[in-house]
Parts: sequence; structure tokens; C-alpha cells
Amino acid sequence: MTAKTHLKRTLTGVTALTLVLGLSACGGSRGAGAEEGSNEGARIGVAMPTQQSERWIADGENVKAELEELGYEVDLQYANDDIPTQISQIENMINGGAKALVIASIDGTTLTSVLDTAESQDIPVIAYDRLINESDTVDYYTTFDNYEVGVQQGTSLLTGLGILDENGEPTGEKGPFNVELFAGSPDDNNATFFWNGAMDTLKPYLDDGTLNVPSGQTEFEQAAILRWLPDTAQDRMEDLITVGGGEQLDGVLSPYDGLSIGIISALRSGGYSKDELPVVTGQDAEVGSVKSIVNDEQYSTIFKDVRELGERAVVMVDSLMKGEEPEVNDEETYDNGVKVVPAYLLESQIVTKDNYQEVLVDSGYYEASELE
Repeated sequence: MTAKTHLKRTLTGVTALTLVLGLSACGGSRGAGAEEGSNEGARIGVAMPTQQSERWIADGENVKAELEELGYEVDLQYANDDIPTQISQIENMINGGAKALVIASIDGTTLTSVLDTAESQDIPVIAYDRLINESDTVDYYTTFDNYEVGVQQGTSLLTGLGILDENGEPTGEKGPFNVELFAGSPDDNNATFFWNGAMDTLKPYLDDGTLNVPSGQTEFEQAAILRWLPDTAQDRMEDLITVGGGEQLDGVLSPYDGLSIGIISALRSGGYSKDELPVVTGQDAEVGSVKSIVNDEQYSTIFKDVRELGERAVVMVDSLMKGEEPEVNDEETYDNGVKVVPAYLLESQIVTKDNYQEVLVDSGYYEASELE
């Protein structure tokens, strides 16, 4: 999906949403207490991790467009998964007069020093989708319910295997089914939430033998794919096919569509025909994977509507710039090692061939032509 496509869809509703969600000013947040109108046209820094994923391109352009729609000046930067570059970009945003920062971090543990600079200048910080760890400077966090995303990934694997029916009820199918497990990048806080949600869902079936992992690799550290790189996932899947000794796989837990594409490539090169491909999960509803789902290759993906995520970040910024305290709906879950960061969690949805039209096309997220 191109950024241009997303821009056409997201420039509505945010102003009304801001009016509905704005709360009365109260103490405790940097940025709160500003005189009304004093930050009109303020410069906002938006730091995104990479342009190597269509998802992050869309996120950045959405946030930029919606902030500009409200009259703010935006400094949008992509670091292409290079930590020193992202730190330098954030430093430049601060030195360039940014009044607030929206940051989707590459590594959530590496920004403490630069954020101390932001704190010294009373610049509020919103962590975007990825929690920033080991820093008390993070004021708010907006994301999806990442544990639930993992539950949905595990559930869709079980449904695809026929262990659960479409209502999530056990079918009585006992297998055994051979599955392999993949996890996200260990420097991304979300990856452990995805993994824990999925593994808590799969554990009863692993324990009773319904599911079997031929490689024996069932720990996060063994399954993790640094930087979410598809090529790394493809290489690991090729190795797992070898380690498995030729045992046919029935399913693969994949936490991200980019990894799913690499996994499927490895399976096809490893001798699996289209009809023999195992049930492969995913996340982010990227165009390539949705096409793969329609083409009966990938089984499912988790749709996280980044239009809503972008709107939520913009509402938070706008509230802070008006001296108001942003609305949150979770003040318990996201402990970054120094503090529990107030968060607003959004909902996600399982997408398969059966419902992609309704969820992705009828909602206006994609044009039907984009998925052909």
C-alpha cells in the first residue's frame, strides 16, 4: 500500500475526534498547562523506524497529514532501522524547536539520553506503537492491545488447523500437527507481547500433544527474528526444514507479514507445493500478504487499522498542545522499567480469505484493485 493511498483515506474525522476526546486540563503532564493558542502552528517531530516496510511509510505520512490538517508544522524522519540515525534525527528535532515528539523507536532501550534532553526543554513525548523503555521521559503511549494480537495469531493458527472452529470452539481434532514458531525482533517491546499472547493460547495444545514442534525450538530467544527481517526469517525457515528431518509441517506461527512472505518462500523452495503449504499466520495486512491470502498461500493476518492509530497519536499531541491531558484507557499494562506509561490501546482483527473483502475493502482501507 502506498503512502499516497493512505493519505486519501485518513484526512477525515480527526478534528471531530479531537473535540470529542479532549479533556479538561489537569496537572502532571509536560505540555499541560499551556495557554490556549500558545502552541498554534507548533512544530511537531515525528520519528519513524524505517521506510523498508509499507506499514511504517503509511504511519508516518498519516500522522504528518493529520497534524498538518490541524495547523501544525511537522518534521517527519525515517531512520531506516539505524539506531544512531534515529537518535540524531530526534536531537535535530529538539534543536529545531519541536514542541512535542511522536516516536516509533527502532530499539526501545536506546533513547534515554536524547529524551533527557527533551525533558529538560519540557517537550512531551508520545511513544507510537513501540514502547520506549528505561526512560521516565515517556509521557504517553498509543498502540494496539499487543497481547491480544498474539492471542489472535495463536487462535488463527488453531482455526486454520481445524483444532478450533470459526467461533473459537474446540472441534475435537487431536492431530498431532507439526508446527514451527517464529517471534519478532527482541529489541521491539511489542514482540514479547505478541509471543506471550500466542504461546499462552497454544500452550494447552503443545502440552497435550495436539501440536508438535519438530525442531524443539519453543523459546522466544530461539524463535526471534532481529529487526523483523524477511530474509532472516527465510533463512531460519530453510534451516528448520533441514532440522525437521523431512517431517511435513502443518502450521507456522508468524508474527508479521514480512516474515510470512520469507517463510513461504523458504517452504516453496524447500519442496512444498501450493496445495501442501502449512497454515501460516501474519500481522499488519500488508498488500503482498493479503494477495497471498487470497491466493491460498498465507492463511491469515492480523489487521491493525493504522488510520485509527495515527488519529489517536494526533489527538494526544493536540490535547497536549492545548494544555489538556490526553485520554487513556490503560494505566497498568505497560511498565517500561522505570514507570508505567499511560496508554491508549486499540483493537485488532483476524483477517482470512473469508472476510478480507469486508474488513479491508468495504472499510475503505484498500481499493479492490490494489489486491488484484
